[in-house]
Amino acid sequence: MRPLLLHLENFGSFRAPVTIDFSDIDYFALIGPTGAGKSTVIDAICFALYGTVPRWGKENVIAHALAPSAAAGKVALVFEGGGRRHGVVRALQRDTKGTVRTKEARLDELDPAVHGDLTQVLEAVLRPVAEGDAVTPEVQRVTGLEYKFFTQCVVLPQGRFAEFLHAAPRERQDLLVQLLDADVYERIRQRAVREEEASKQAASFARDQLGKLAGADAAAEQAAGEQVARLRALAERIDLDLLRAREEEIRRAMADREAVAVRVKALQSLLMPAEVPTLAETARQAVAAVTSVAEEVAALEADEHRAHDELAALGDRQTLAQRLAALDEHERVTAAATAARSAAAQARDALPRLSQAARNADEALAAAERERDRLRDAHTAAELAARLSVGEPCPTCLRPLTELPHHPALSDVGTAERGLSAARAEAERARTRFGKAETEAAMLDSQVAAFAARLAELPPPGERTALEERMAAVRKADAVVAEARKAVREGRARLEKARRAAESAGHRSEQAWRELELARDRVLSLGAHPGGSAPPPVDREDLHRAWTALIGWRDEAGRAARAVLTEREAELARVEAGRTQERARLVRLLADHEIAVPAQAAPDQLGAAVATAVARAEGRLERVREDRERARGLEALAAEKEQETRVAHELTLLLRANAFERWLCAEALELLVATASDTLRELSDGQYELTLGGKGDIEVIDHAEAGMRRSARTLSGGETFQAALALALALSGTVARSLDSIFLDEGFGTLDPATLDTVAATLERLAAGQDRMVGVVTHVPALADRVPVRFEIGRDAKGSHLRRAGT
Repeated sequence: MRPLLLHLENFGSFRAPVTIDFSDIDYFALIGPTGAGKSTVIDAICFALYGTVPRWGKENVIAHALAPSAAAGKVALVFEGGGRRHGVVRALQRDTKGTVRTKEARLDELDPAVHGDLTQVLEAVLRPVAEGDAVTPEVQRVTGLEYKFFTQCVVLPQGRFAEFLHAAPRERQDLLVQLLDADVYERIRQRAVREEEASKQAASFARDQLGKLAGADAAAEQAAGEQVARLRALAERIDLDLLRAREEEIRRAMADREAVAVRVKALQSLLMPAEVPTLAETARQAVAAVTSVAEEVAALEADEHRAHDELAALGDRQTLAQRLAALDEHERVTAAATAARSAAAQARDALPRLSQAARNADEALAAAERERDRLRDAHTAAELAARLSVGEPCPTCLRPLTELPHHPALSDVGTAERGLSAARAEAERARTRFGKAETEAAMLDSQVAAFAARLAELPPPGERTALEERMAAVRKADAVVAEARKAVREGRARLEKARRAAESAGHRSEQAWRELELARDRVLSLGAHPGGSAPPPVDREDLHRAWTALIGWRDEAGRAARAVLTEREAELARVEAGRTQERARLVRLLADHEIAVPAQAAPDQLGAAVATAVARAEGRLERVREDRERARGLEALAAEKEQETRVAHELTLLLRANAFERWLCAEALELLVATASDTLRELSDGQYELTLGGKGDIEVIDHAEAGMRRSARTLSGGETFQAALALALALSGTVARSLDSIFLDEGFGTLDPATLDTVAATLERLAAGQDRMVGVVTHVPALADRVPVRFEIGRDAKGSHLRRAGT
């Protein structure tokens, strides 16, 4: 993993957005005062990849990532590794309760050909890789390291240099397994187990199939070949011509018999229609019925004409009905006018009384109002008198009072108000009654005038009795016409029915003649009949006599035809017996060669059975040969799979229980410690070397103490930094050659000038000679001055700021 671009926005102490370009840097230093935010840059790289930072303690704590006063923030990292470019972005947000949460996390594979600012690079997405919680596991897959191992050999945080130095052997082996990709051997072992099982099953299956082919040997092939030879000889010997000749004779005899049978059947089907004897009389009766019904219909039509004439002589029925309706209307209007005049007179007579009642109610209302006003004035005067004093001027006459007035007890003004309300309501009711009476009288006068106008429009009344008698005569004549019309319709229906019956009798007679001719033509079409007789000619004078002559001829010809049919059947039986004898001989011959055929098999069936038997025998021979060839292939396959099973089993035994993995990690650790020991010897001016203890612990050889071996945990702080740095450089340079960068956070202040110079030279060689990015966080000017690219970090009230210095 080699970082190219890093973007921080409200991350840690960096409030303002800042983008750091690492694309042209192999060796850089982060410098600045304590607390300026140098380690925050390294934290941002780690947080972008894994969503956490070693300095925060717990891996699931992200509250420290967001600046305290910020509501949202973001970290984005563009990095390369394994020949591919990826971009990872994590956005943070503080909710209303103050809890910091990851709002967005995504990992994309980017186009390595795109260059420019951070936005352009991040938008050049080749494919999305992961989102949300899936980002961290996918980053582990891309970098090849889990978070805890990433912080041991790529990012070495402040105060944790010695983790790998002091780690237990099992933990160091887990890291080396990832760095060396040694778990591939465990995958090989598992693959070998699967291959062993698959090969074993394949070998077992091949042996099972081979067992099913136990009968495919040379003897079986020889027996099948002999059977083919025998059946081929049978096919050449068998002769079906005689049987086919017998079949042909049978077909001819059956055709002759069928021709005679058809003639017999045709003669038997020649039958006289059942109605022929009575058909002539039926037709005559039908014609007579038509004549009789026609005369009856003519008489009924004459009666209908007379009824119509009598009805017309009585005059127009509608005119009579209108005159009677006008007479009824005159009588109704006269009665209504009389009633309206009486009601109008009564209404006018009641008007004076109601008018007087209204005037009386108005006078009572005026008296009630006067009484109410009097009581109001009296009550007002009484209230005023209670406030007067002798000698003061009277508010009414303005003269001085000589004595106070006395007012007797007064009635309640409310009673007067209620009386006034009752008088007002009664006056309103009286006026309403008078108004309604006036309106009703006027309406009744209008009705009387309307009835008079209607009577003037109606014709004068006539004689009702004469009109009603004429109307009764019209209705009676109308009924007579209706009955006559009904009788005519019924007579015409009977006439139509008689005509259809006559036509039907004629059609049936014609049909009987046609059937006679068709029947005679059918028997003539059969050719000459036995005895040479032919059907008699048709007698056109009498249908019954013509049919009788044809039926007589049928009986005579039928007897002769049945005699010939008996002869043909006897000949057919003789020919069938010969065919049966020949077919039985051939069936026995085939049975002798184990070829089963039906007892009634035709020649073609017998030939097909022989051909099928030959083909089956040849197929059986071919299958025996194929099975022998397949058996040889299965034998070779079983041997091959059994060999593969033995090889896979041996490989499983060699790699079982992680023994090979432990051996490989032990070899790698031994090489790692030897390389780190050389570096430590330079850093400690020859005083210390590293070696492996008996239980896999890393020990220190102290040459100042006569080569005494002791645990690495007994080293002082500065000595521990030198040893841990030596191991980290060895991890980065020797074992983990696929890791493209290493970041060292602090720890250089404990080194003396000579050791510091050695460390600086080692880091320079690491960055220059191995094409690896090296980044250091330091307060030591002597080290910082030797780094070609420096990022100066400062901090003020607005947060941390970064500036690039150097080349």
